[in-house]
Amino acid sequence: MTMTRTDVFIVGAGPTGLVLALWLTRQGVNVRIFDKSEAMASTSRALGIHARVLELYRQLDLADDVVANGHKLEATNIWCGGAHKTHIPFGNLGVELTPYPFLHIYPQDQHERLLERRLNSMGVYVERNRELIDYQEHESYVTARFRHSANSLTDNDHIETCEATFIAGCDGAHSAVRHATGLGFDGATYSQLFYVADIEGTGSALNGQGHASMNNSDFFLLLGYDEHRARINGAVEESVLTKDISNLTLEDVAPNISKAVDVQIEKVNWFSTYRVHHRVAESFRKGRAFLVGDAAHIHSPVGGQGMNTGIGDAINLAWKFAAVIQGKADMSILDTYDIERHAFATTLVHTTDSMFNALTSGGYLTSFVRSFFIPYISPILAKFNRFRERVFRGASQIMINYQHSALSAGCAGSIQGGDRVPWAPVGKVDNFDSLKDITWQVQVYGDVKDEMKEWCRSKGIPLHIFPWDEKYHSVGFGKDAGYLIRPDSYIAVAEASGLPAAYEKYLDDNCIQL
Repeated sequence: MTMTRTDVFIVGAGPTGLVLALWLTRQGVNVRIFDKSEAMASTSRALGIHARVLELYRQLDLADDVVANGHKLEATNIWCGGAHKTHIPFGNLGVELTPYPFLHIYPQDQHERLLERRLNSMGVYVERNRELIDYQEHESYVTARFRHSANSLTDNDHIETCEATFIAGCDGAHSAVRHATGLGFDGATYSQLFYVADIEGTGSALNGQGHASMNNSDFFLLLGYDEHRARINGAVEESVLTKDISNLTLEDVAPNISKAVDVQIEKVNWFSTYRVHHRVAESFRKGRAFLVGDAAHIHSPVGGQGMNTGIGDAINLAWKFAAVIQGKADMSILDTYDIERHAFATTLVHTTDSMFNALTSGGYLTSFVRSFFIPYISPILAKFNRFRERVFRGASQIMINYQHSALSAGCAGSIQGGDRVPWAPVGKVDNFDSLKDITWQVQVYGDVKDEMKEWCRSKGIPLHIFPWDEKYHSVGFGKDAGYLIRPDSYIAVAEASGLPAAYEKYLDDNCIQL
């Protein structure tokens, strides 16, 4: 039997797995990516792509395509009892915070096609009808067995056994990789049943904006992503649950949609019911196996955080995989994947859980939120820039930081190690342009010292110098300070002196070579 060997097995070819494959391939790491489905999905599923993911996609030269082919969500409208109550404009919520200051809609089926085409252009193809049976870990690699189709096992001709340095489970909530690791997946399932539908139709509600019906019954959200198509998500009322759930239709669960908002449904392209779970794996790593995206954490759909968080997981892990595989970092750097991403996932689950309960659990709180707070209070709050900025920072994930990580050190200006590099365009100079290279780099804001120039030259690390401007002070940079930046555009070391000694110590302490 011939045993094939690669650097990383990626199990699951949704956005998370595809981004992991793209990032690793871009860094010269060999991957094989498997998916048990026969073809790419044809339903829209996750719709929102947030600003932080678009920033990271800029490093893969994907952001422009995503923005050009997607749809900016300009506003949402609140309806109660069939009456239009309020219009909440979004516009550029995060202006001056990011190059992508908006809420962006891009259906997952289109998203996956874009990612897979880009991966194919790099010579890597998804191996479909491949289902992980199990894997065994050895001292320096893993051996995995894949079934070549979803059919029942008949003989060994249908099995491929192969080796890799690492295996990454990007295979969703029912992850075969997580099951094989034996890692716990603690949490619970909400009792409420929900529905999702992709529809085509006409009416003023199909105007590219959001429309939320906030009745105590018929609670749903409609998101139009062009002038004829929309996604509808809602809660199934208890009175409907007396019917056979497997045969429910959109008409069964939401007979009054056309009365609640102005939309006439002409075609239902996809309809499904589901229950929402909130769970986090006990660890995102076991030996040479790693859990990424929904395989590691699942939560309510509030805020559209799930897919975006999975993509963030993938990029956090990818540069660390590359560093270890290429002999530039010790295996211990991989421990920081769990440290950095598990903390965020746990916080996210708790936050979305609270918001979800307030919207759906029933009782006085839900009635207050739906009938009073959202229609009347939220439009007032939305007029305050500080409130809008705070909401955008959280929803867009630009607020994520790794200050608690061993890979974060120092403080210069108001910026700490572990922070995202703030966006600070000055004239035609955009400090994000240098981040397109997936590599370590140093940025200095103001005058650079000769010692820093020599250190960067000796290490072969790019040095980017930005002549001082008050704009840099306004976003937190320190004058003449230096910032050592990781390949995923988070700050490793913030050093006020502008001298390289702190960088050298950091690299030694973390066993990293540039």
